[in-house]
Amino acid sequence: HKYLLPAYFSDDKKASSLTSYVKKPLFSREGANVEIVTNGEVLETADGPYGVEGSIIQEYVPLPVFDGNHVVVGSWIVGDTACGLNIREDHSRITQDLSRFYPHAIVG
Repeated sequence: HKYLLPAYFSDDKKASSLTSYVKKPLFSREGANVEIVTNGEVLETADGPYGVEGSIIQEYVPLPVFDGNHVVVGSWIVGDTACGLNIREDHSRITQDLSRFYPHAIVG
């Protein structure tokens, strides 16, 4: 899909084609054990207890920054119906459990 970033399991040969990527554990929460790599250099990491189960490698695109905060939008879709979205922002490039969280409900 043209609006989704390429992502591969870490053992997939295609993963090595990405020079700027985010490495994410298969099972984790709120930014734990995430690593951002740009042009082969580690830009930022977040500690945590996850990752032994494997990881995915997703193309890195920097989040927009407003007033010094990195902002990411999450969405929930049930079936084919949009039902909610959130905005999460943090001073860090990796949002986490203490990031500001703004939930929204889609009603109607």
